[in-house]
Amino acid sequence: MQTLYPAPLTADAFAPFGDVLDATGDFRLINEGMCQRHHDRARLDFGTEGRAGISIFHAQPRTLPYRFDLIERHPDGSQAFIPMTQSPFLVIVSRGPNHRPQAFVTNGAQAINLHRGIWHGVLTPLHAPGLFAVIDRIGPTPNLEEHRFPQMWTVIAP
Repeated sequence: MQTLYPAPLTADAFAPFGDVLDATGDFRLINEGMCQRHHDRARLDFGTEGRAGISIFHAQPRTLPYRFDLIERHPDGSQAFIPMTQSPFLVIVSRGPNHRPQAFVTNGAQAINLHRGIWHGVLTPLHAPGLFAVIDRIGPTPNLEEHRFPQMWTVIAP
């Protein structure tokens, strides 16, 4: 069995794969001082033949230990996952099919933006209802590549 232990999601650890979206760090006050704007948190990239689209995903919750062998990537555009509830979710990423995957767990108040072409696991909420707003590329060409590892990986609770 190939085992992964998820790390807490941090901007530094996740930087090679994408952006962590959260309400930390610098901000400016807007709306008569009643709202903090944490500005420009993600690098959205939809290529020359795409546009941004917002979809709603309703994924079944998973539990740890979690077993997987499938990763995917979107070569033509970035993909942001914004939970619509304050529940942690599991994020699996890899530098490629021949590399060891990495696992992260969000803190319940974080979203992610996967950069264009980053290999990642499927959407893996750890609690119901598993509702996410997803901002990704809408375009005329296919934008999905999948890879199955020859052996299953198991993510164990930290």
